[in-house]
Amino acid sequence: MTNLEAISAFYEKALTVNDSTRPTAVLTPLLAEGYKSYGSVESKNAEQLMGQLEFFWKLIPDLRWEPIATIIENDLHVVRSQATGTPNGDFMGIATDGSKSFKIMTIDIHSMKDGKFISTRHVEDWATAMKQLKS
Repeated sequence: MTNLEAISAFYEKALTVNDSTRPTAVLTPLLAEGYKSYGSVESKNAEQLMGQLEFFWKLIPDLRWEPIATIIENDLHVVRSQATGTPNGDFMGIATDGSKSFKIMTIDIHSMKDGKFISTRHVEDWATAMKQLKS
């Protein structure tokens, strides 16, 4: 698998809820041994990331992660995307009932080699999502 095919699978089949697969099934062969996902404050290993995504799929049954632009420099792939969804349950401390949706921008910097993710550094605008869900 090429890096671009792996990127496509990551967003279309692991981050975006669909009927054909699950995040863990998609990501297990795509994440290199020792993979780390780095956020603003904390990091997750592969198992923690897959667990979080499995939880998000249950909490946000219409979760969609759409890449808008990709910039490639050597083995770095920067993806600006839009995440949308309608949570139903406790979403980051906000009680949701599936009646309100969010639409946010996200940016990921993936370090890749031979179709495998080595690491990801990411930022999601969750503050805007929470504001949209409260209003």
